[in-house]
Amino acid sequence: MSASPFVIPEPPRPVIAVAGGNGFFPVRRIWCVGRNYLDHIRELRNDERATPFFFAKHADMIEADGATIPYPPLTHDLHHEVELIVAMKSGSLRIPADTALDHVYGYAVGIDLTRRDLQNAARKKEQPWEIAKSFDHTAPCGALQPTAKIGHPSKGRIWLAVNGKETQSGDLAQMIWNVPEIIAQLSKQVSLDAGDIIMTGTPAGVSALHPGDHVECGCDGVGKLTITIGQPAA
Repeated sequence: MSASPFVIPEPPRPVIAVAGGNGFFPVRRIWCVGRNYLDHIRELRNDERATPFFFAKHADMIEADGATIPYPPLTHDLHHEVELIVAMKSGSLRIPADTALDHVYGYAVGIDLTRRDLQNAARKKEQPWEIAKSFDHTAPCGALQPTAKIGHPSKGRIWLAVNGKETQSGDLAQMIWNVPEIIAQLSKQVSLDAGDIIMTGTPAGVSALHPGDHVECGCDGVGKLTITIGQPAA
């Protein structure tokens, strides 16, 4: 047996389960769309005329269905944002919108956890959002449903409940940019490839989470996801 070429232990590969126990999807990059539902733009009092934009999370921030997420440091205002997730099976630079869906492997429902107080502070200082969006355990994701099974959902209810009380409810049809347009726009700035996932934005109703909260979310025809917010890490 040959020695490893790596000088430190190789990190685990981030993956998302495929529904039905049919293997795992390896995650390369996580891209997120900001401000893609009009009602969410309005609730945060942002400019309705501004086009959505993109930011990134790190692949190892993926968490599976059923995970307990430690309440993160540096914040007193952790928010949930339920989102449709797109998983890419291929890609390139400058993908035309009319062929964008050919590159999609499947879909899932996920949560973009956000340190809202830090995001608001960064916005006031015109600083990057990374401190608010990219932290440990910040991208819980349910099992992927392949397009061969569910097609390409363009409408359907998307929702989230905290301790049994619904806080977010919307419809995929309310997205300002649909999935082909998101892929086309994102691939203008970066070359997409197999293993990339895209979190497509959230409807209104985002609110604070606290240790002990049980969170359940779902999207019609796509699936569900549950997480629990745990105590802060020691």
